[in-house]
Amino acid sequence: MALSRRDFLKSSAAASAAAAVGMSVPNDLAAASNEAQSDWRWDKAACRFCGTGCGIMMATKNGKIVAVKGDPAAPVNRGLNCIKGYFNAKIMYGADRLKTPLLRVNSKGEFDKHGKFAPVSWKRAFDEMETNIRKALKESGPEGVAVFASGQYTIMEGYAAQKMMKGGFRSNAIDPNARHCMASAVVGFYQTFGIDEPSGCYDDIELTDTIVTWGSNMAEMHPILWSRVTDRKLSNPDRVKVVNIQTYTHRTCDLGDINIIFKPNTDLALWNYIAREIVYNHPEAIDWDFIKKNIIFCASPVNMGYGMRREGEKSLTPVRPDGSAGKYTAKEMETIKHEMVHKVSADEAPALAPYGYKEGQDMVNKPAGLKHWEISFEEYKKFLAPYTLDYVAKVSKGDPDEDIESFKKKLQGMADLYVEKGRKVVSFWTMGMNQHTRGTWVNTLSYNVHFMLNKQAKPGSGAFSLTGQPSACGTAREVGTFCHRLPADMMVKNPKHRKRTEDGWKIPNGTLNPVGNQHIMKIHRDIEDGIVKFAWVNVCNPYQDSASARHWIKAAREMDNFIVTSDGYPGISAKVSDLILPSAMIYEKWGAYGNAERRTQHWRQQVLPVGDAMSDTWQWMELSKRFTVKDLWGEYTLRNGKKLPDVRKAAHALGYTDDTTMYEILFANERAKQYKIDTTKFPQKGYDNSDCSGDSRNVIGGDGKVVKGCGFMVHEYLWEEYASFGRGHGHDLADFITYHKVRGLKWPVVDGKETFWRFNVKYDTYAAKHAKEAGRNSEFAFYGELAKALPYGDLNGVTKKEKKSLANKAKIFARPYMEPPEVPDAEYDTWLCTGRVLEHWHSGTMTMRVPELFRAVPEALCYMHPETAKQRGLKRGELCWVESRRGKVKARVETRGRNRPPRSLVFVPWFDERVLINKVCLDATCPQSKQTDYKKCAVKIYKV
Repeated sequence: MALSRRDFLKSSAAASAAAAVGMSVPNDLAAASNEAQSDWRWDKAACRFCGTGCGIMMATKNGKIVAVKGDPAAPVNRGLNCIKGYFNAKIMYGADRLKTPLLRVNSKGEFDKHGKFAPVSWKRAFDEMETNIRKALKESGPEGVAVFASGQYTIMEGYAAQKMMKGGFRSNAIDPNARHCMASAVVGFYQTFGIDEPSGCYDDIELTDTIVTWGSNMAEMHPILWSRVTDRKLSNPDRVKVVNIQTYTHRTCDLGDINIIFKPNTDLALWNYIAREIVYNHPEAIDWDFIKKNIIFCASPVNMGYGMRREGEKSLTPVRPDGSAGKYTAKEMETIKHEMVHKVSADEAPALAPYGYKEGQDMVNKPAGLKHWEISFEEYKKFLAPYTLDYVAKVSKGDPDEDIESFKKKLQGMADLYVEKGRKVVSFWTMGMNQHTRGTWVNTLSYNVHFMLNKQAKPGSGAFSLTGQPSACGTAREVGTFCHRLPADMMVKNPKHRKRTEDGWKIPNGTLNPVGNQHIMKIHRDIEDGIVKFAWVNVCNPYQDSASARHWIKAAREMDNFIVTSDGYPGISAKVSDLILPSAMIYEKWGAYGNAERRTQHWRQQVLPVGDAMSDTWQWMELSKRFTVKDLWGEYTLRNGKKLPDVRKAAHALGYTDDTTMYEILFANERAKQYKIDTTKFPQKGYDNSDCSGDSRNVIGGDGKVVKGCGFMVHEYLWEEYASFGRGHGHDLADFITYHKVRGLKWPVVDGKETFWRFNVKYDTYAAKHAKEAGRNSEFAFYGELAKALPYGDLNGVTKKEKKSLANKAKIFARPYMEPPEVPDAEYDTWLCTGRVLEHWHSGTMTMRVPELFRAVPEALCYMHPETAKQRGLKRGELCWVESRRGKVKARVETRGRNRPPRSLVFVPWFDERVLINKVCLDATCPQSKQTDYKKCAVKIYKV
């Protein structure tokens, strides 16, 4: 049976799809497909896109990836892919793929910040980086060198970047774009459990009776998981219930038994309503045995602001008579002033009454950090008193056209499903709860309900944060590429953690910087303030993905700085930069990701990078060769007056000289060289390794010579050194080779076995160990170590300063409903929400270059209610302005289809750089997690 290439691809795809769902195919078709694939090499890998962690199979032929299909052996997706997943190969072969370094130069070939991009060698690129890093260190110290890091780094890339930044440059100004997507979930985990990441796993979907989505469009954002939810619902439609709690109607709502459209920010009130129903109207549902053994109640300050710039900051001075200040307009200052003083609204007043606030009263905001304290159950009950059905329905109803009594019935029905004895419940959320000026609060409130009912950390029950990026868990959280973290849940401010890291890295004690406050928004602000002089963008697109983007683009181009972007394509951040470096993309390098259910997956390099592109790991190692002990480990004075000590003598005691390079210390050290290159054995046999051995392209590297590679298995070394920090500490990972044999494992991996439900003695080795050691007669041990000794008080503060140990216990928090700092008013009368769509990934840097995906959704639309369009004289397909206090963009009106907002809200996705909606968004953050709130700001809509 002869097949044309087109027919073969169609038949092969059909055969693969049929196999994934267990269908048989005609023998002749299967035989033809097998014959045509006879010279293809298939290998497993992880999908490049969301945090679900789907497994894929990739076929290569003649040095190019020629096919992708779902991996039937992958437990996450079981052979299925979403529409993006099937195009994992095509994202690597766009027409404008970056192939050589590009530098802004003048007509003489000299660097010129106002020049045009021209190709340069890798050596010239690193020369310019070295010069500007030295300049930044001289002028601003370690705080002047920054990295926009990523939840899309491979684990090895992120670990390499962290080592050089924190151990080499002594700078904690490295923060991932994961700050934008799950930082609130992280701080919620820390405060509640004392350790990061979910207690449950995806298996809960098949085991539960109830799925509740909170601000999570799973049908489009996590479509493979939604297929499992759909299958679960259809398997027992009468018993299994689906509740969707959203600010607008979308595809996830199509499966819902109850769909609740709520006003932005009132999810705080909704969670407290459910808790009040339990405490006041269904006290018999509270599992007091579980509570007394495992839970304490806590409170925290409420007047903590909204994470914006504060009065007196450099770019807010001088203050002018017209209301403008520094680099900010009078309109912008109308919102920013709420960071200092907020007037209590009529809707907030009942919720804040237990704290002594009244309507119209000024709340003076002060930075509160992560401060919290233990309270009694009676205080918690007093806190819940205002959240009656009438009050919560009044403040939270999001669709102005919905009948209030109908809305109340939905709220009651939702609460009844949680409370029902014997009913298992899983609460899923993503950005709706995380991108929130009270993101940490609302994350902790989710656990309150599950804890009181003893429906957490059990098969089929639990609150579960669905992380957004492919390795936001594995690289941002677990590796610790946040500004305040170190590997395996360690913190830069903790001297014991710093020492353990320094000892593990074989660097002098005292090297690591204890001040870790330069999160992504602060890095942007520090560039605008002239503090950060050198910034390197890795595997992300911060000049498209950060709110109030106009400020940061202007600062990058106009301030005295040097911006570098490493990328596969020329996105907005690359265009804003002074130097662009071509990066190897995912399957052109060895790597690993960690997904949202704690599953870690590894893959091998499938093909050579295009052009002269090299991996981010190689780029970091190459840069590290240019800096020595003498260059970096002297004394520095930080902005807060603290001094980083001179550790050069201590370095000599470790056997280093002043001229020993960071490459020799952090990468090509004695331990690293023990990991040999052996292409005769699994998993290296038959696969390229550009970082370790070079390759046939003969790329000319940073030293002007052909890249021959580091000469040892650096990926295995970086993995094993990183993993050593978590082993024995509740974060155990398997060895490098094991991961190449399996389809991922959920940590902690103990004695070769993964953990499905953490903190549950029956399933978690560490929970059983801690329970036994403490002599606990309980099914649970919440063994996280962070914030496990607290003072005691009431809702308004600490009354007994002596701290009490809370070992093995988790927390229920009193946290009230509050409005965001910007709400619609007479001039800006509509809520704006941003997010993603099924076909595109984040900033569209990759997916907009896939012809099929581009044709499917070629531009970002402004989704609005037909009546909203009519009132503004707009028709479907026309262009409108979406304008806030920060800026405006044009977008095409859409009044039909997948996203159906109420009259009070519009939705604009952010994948399209031509519709740069983040110029409009507000850079307010949760003050605790520093995660930006993209889900709510006030705009006006009018005709172009």
